[in-house]
Amino acid sequence: MPPASDSGAASWSEYRDPEVAAKIAATLRERIMILDGGMGTMIQGYHLEEDGYRGDEFKDWHKLLKGNNDLLSLTQPSIVYDIHKAYLEAGADFAETNTFSGTRIAQADYGMEELVYRLNKVSAELAKKAADKVTADTGVQRYVVGALGPTNRTLSISPSVEDPGLRNVTWDELVDAYAEQARGLLDGGSDVLMVETIFDTANSKAALFALSQLFEEEYKPVPIFVSGTIVDRSGRTLSGQTSEAFVISVSQAEPMCLGLNCALGATEMRPFIEAIGKNTTSYVLCYPNAGLPNALGGYDETPEIMAEHLRVFAKDGLLNLVGGCCGTTPAHIKAIADAVRPFRPRKFPSVLHEGHMLLSGLEPMYVGPHTLFVNIGERCNVAGSRAFSKMIQRGDYEKALSVAKLQVEMGAQVLDINMDEGMLDGKAAMARFLNLIATEPEICKVPLCIDSSNFAVIEAGLKCSQGKCIVNSISLKEGEDDFLRKARTVKRYGAAVVVMAFDETGQATDVEHKVKICTRSYNLLVEKVGFNPCDIIFDPNILTIATGMEEHNEYAINFIEATKIIKKTLPGCRVSGGLSNLSFSFRGMERIREAMHSVFLYHAIKAGMDMGIVNAGNLPLYDDISEELLKLCEDLIWNKDPEATEKMLAYAQVHGKGAKKEQESEEWRSRSVEERLEHSLVKGIDKYAVEDTEEARSNSERYPRPLNVIEGPLMKGMSIVGDLFGAGKMFLPQVIKSARVMKKAVAHLIPFMEEEKASMKEQMMAEGTWDENAKYAGTIVLATVKGDVHDIGKNIVGVVLGCNNYRVIDLGVMTPSEKILKTAVEENADIIGLSGLITPSLDEMIFVAKEMERVGLKLPLLIGGATTSK
Repeated sequence: MPPASDSGAASWSEYRDPEVAAKIAATLRERIMILDGGMGTMIQGYHLEEDGYRGDEFKDWHKLLKGNNDLLSLTQPSIVYDIHKAYLEAGADFAETNTFSGTRIAQADYGMEELVYRLNKVSAELAKKAADKVTADTGVQRYVVGALGPTNRTLSISPSVEDPGLRNVTWDELVDAYAEQARGLLDGGSDVLMVETIFDTANSKAALFALSQLFEEEYKPVPIFVSGTIVDRSGRTLSGQTSEAFVISVSQAEPMCLGLNCALGATEMRPFIEAIGKNTTSYVLCYPNAGLPNALGGYDETPEIMAEHLRVFAKDGLLNLVGGCCGTTPAHIKAIADAVRPFRPRKFPSVLHEGHMLLSGLEPMYVGPHTLFVNIGERCNVAGSRAFSKMIQRGDYEKALSVAKLQVEMGAQVLDINMDEGMLDGKAAMARFLNLIATEPEICKVPLCIDSSNFAVIEAGLKCSQGKCIVNSISLKEGEDDFLRKARTVKRYGAAVVVMAFDETGQATDVEHKVKICTRSYNLLVEKVGFNPCDIIFDPNILTIATGMEEHNEYAINFIEATKIIKKTLPGCRVSGGLSNLSFSFRGMERIREAMHSVFLYHAIKAGMDMGIVNAGNLPLYDDISEELLKLCEDLIWNKDPEATEKMLAYAQVHGKGAKKEQESEEWRSRSVEERLEHSLVKGIDKYAVEDTEEARSNSERYPRPLNVIEGPLMKGMSIVGDLFGAGKMFLPQVIKSARVMKKAVAHLIPFMEEEKASMKEQMMAEGTWDENAKYAGTIVLATVKGDVHDIGKNIVGVVLGCNNYRVIDLGVMTPSEKILKTAVEENADIIGLSGLITPSLDEMIFVAKEMERVGLKLPLLIGGATTSK
């Protein structure tokens, strides 16, 4: 799909009707175009009974047909035609076909599966007839949008409470059903195809997959519109995705228009339409309901009220295409068209996630040039974890899910899933596990890495994920044709891809061969497949060192040097690797292996390694490794000492072969309480957090107030954590452990701080100095911004401010801008404080500031968190 910002018709030359596609794009740039309104609403106005639906042709049909609105294209064509014509005459540029339930899956309820092609073709012909008539009457071109609804089945949600892994439809069934429907719509003359009212993104991905196949194999393409449905004010689809994650998941189809419809009225939809607009270069479409449904299921917003809401959308530059959904009529569409006419269409973002790889689970993930190392959790791998493998082989998927959950809790930002085991049906195991993951929001909020040497297993995984995944992996091992076929398939599923440094001659071990393979793969992906360079991840092979074979001694160096060249010469790509391979020679010696991994990562990340498959949370701090072991690791990795392998083996013998981590010496417990708190924070040890915090608090001479303990030793310890993190000597899982220690210490102090406040109030009241109207120094609204779930720093700020007599209203995490502003107004706040850890949070902070400016909220704005650091 040519980009929405493209101004030339030449890029549409391969389309079914290049002139129509180019003209729609050009008009969308010139003015806000109008979509029609609710077909179902209008049909209900005819009060048809069973006989009206059956008509003559189906008077003896074996099932009840009332409610099958799509069938009316066959039995009541004049009604459907008149509705289309009324909307077009009211000012609509596009007429949607009467095919919301036009798949064989939905029509199975009526036993009409075999009528699907005819039903869609006739529906498109009726809409085309009306469009041609109004075009001829007015001289303004009208178009037909072939509507593909969501079906009445879902890939992401089980129909059974008892069996969360069960599904009542498969990906392949949906692909076939959508392809059949699209053939009818295209043969009937649709100018555009729209996948609409998406409550489960996985269903829409199947629809888009089907259209991509059709356009490659049977039809020249037409423009695609995509419209999701946010089910309530939470900002999520029924299957749990945020609007930003939804955009990422469907953007592989490069839709001409992308937006939202149904479920909400215009006012409730606004923040989510804004979020769509900030995250896409497609034209933004919006067709809400006429308000929220009333107690009787009707809609109360008049044409004038709804048009006024959407007029403000247009005035604020949010729209390119607007219309109506449930409860709207031609009168609504006319009022909306009149209201938005004076305003220019939405402008595209000048820069949108430039240089970022975009991934999604239930929530979005942005991996950019300044993103810190991304931890891909490794333990859900039957080939790499004996414990996990046993769980899967005995069918204990519930216990296996706990492994996945722990990985995420320990800091895995992406979850690697591998089911490659000779005694397993890999396809079935992958599908079962991912279907279960889809029911666990705390797991499926992160993107998945579908990992297999069997491409059929990879596809089985992709068919069960509504987010944008990583495929691990493809390579040139079987030649270019195989590589390109798999790459095109991965792109069609909308996934990023890991490319291994293999070619027809085998695995690359030296720097030159690694770079040569990655360069060749990059050029094939970008030039022949059309892959976004930011969706390409190279794995230049982390191979085992210290094997006793001299030719293996340079393997770590070769990876690091190849990484430097790849990142310099192949713009946009990422570099990853499986860390456990490096230390395989020392299998069973976990303390040594983990030290080797930490040292290797310290250097590889500096060279440009972006992500890696690691056991999240099990890496020691670089600065914590003993001097002797650190030197041995450095000598092995940099091949400084020909005797390094023997020396490491000797070290292992002394320290116990097969030993896990040594029990940490308790010597540090003899230090001062300040040093002990610092040690606990840096090491992530929460065992003594309460005990040491209480000891510090009890020293009233040094710490007169509980707050002083936070401002003193606790903040000092966290400052060291921040410095180590910034220097690459500490990784996110370790920071999370430190944050938990901090949280535990602060939680212990809170009751004492509350008691102190109460005592101060009591004393002031006794002295007659308490002023009920001036009991607070001020009111501050604190929130972690939308898209971010990190809150430790914000919580500490809230505690400190509370102890300094501020009234703190904490809105928690993932807070949308409208809630922040609304609360600030309602609570008469003196200041707004925004927090965020991840890079996109800074953009959200900017957006909140702009919204404050837009609504005239003139309050000081405090921002903080890692995203605001240099």
